[in-house]
Amino acid sequence: MSLFYIFYQEGIFLGEKLILDGKKVSNHVRESLKPRIAALKEKGIQPCLATILVGDDPASATYVRMKGNACERLGMESRRIHLPEETTTEELLKVIEDLNHDDAVHGILLQHPVPGHIDERKAFEAIDIEKDVDGVTSWGYGQTALGFGQYPACTPAAIMKIMEFYGINPEGKHAVVVGRSPILGRPVSALLLNANATVTTCHSYTRNLPEILRMADIVVAAVGKPRFIKGEWLKEGVVVLDAGYNPGNIGDADYESCYEKASAITPVPGGVGPVTISMLLKHTVDAAEKKLRERQ
Repeated sequence: MSLFYIFYQEGIFLGEKLILDGKKVSNHVRESLKPRIAALKEKGIQPCLATILVGDDPASATYVRMKGNACERLGMESRRIHLPEETTTEELLKVIEDLNHDDAVHGILLQHPVPGHIDERKAFEAIDIEKDVDGVTSWGYGQTALGFGQYPACTPAAIMKIMEFYGINPEGKHAVVVGRSPILGRPVSALLLNANATVTTCHSYTRNLPEILRMADIVVAAVGKPRFIKGEWLKEGVVVLDAGYNPGNIGDADYESCYEKASAITPVPGGVGPVTISMLLKHTVDAAEKKLRERQ
């Protein structure tokens, strides 16, 4: 047990900084998957993640490529489906339906955002709950909120995994989540609440945000605005988990000023991001193992 863990649990801050290294956590998750993937292959199953990219957004194409490459490095199958910009909602739904019925596919990821003319929520809802490894369906979110979701949204899952890896127990702590998106702010608030934290979820209509943040033991930055959260808004010894990723590799927290107040903080890049991809891989392996159990 680390000294940080002991001091954090006791509410003591001695001025030491802990950089929450997402690359280290990501490597730990991926190493734990290797024997599980090997065991599945011995039984004739190769975990398969199907990614759907609609259009030619460069950032989205990069994210899809990174996820596919991560699959292949672990010996998983990456099925990449690239649809043209003019794809209709109905055409996208047909692709998702085909993947839902393909027993060789264990996880489906629709890269966000899709072109504006597509009904993105309708497309998300079309994904089979058993293959919703990115936690984007309302059904999956509901299960997560009630504490029995199989595959929570991957960035919230990554935040919880980082805290687990570093021995940061949210139980009894006041966590403030800045952001309420359906795939980040809301599900991470639910996960923290299920872990017995007291959770305040803030958003663009929240009044007196700095005053609320000064009460936080844990801050999750998920607002989508670069360097939005300032160190002077935080109390000494806070844990800062920055889930933001803005142009120029900039997070949602002002790293330099938040670093001065924090006992532990995730960098951007190299913090939450790498773990998010690893949780996607883990959920796909989980889904493949579940499929095997049902077959036996």
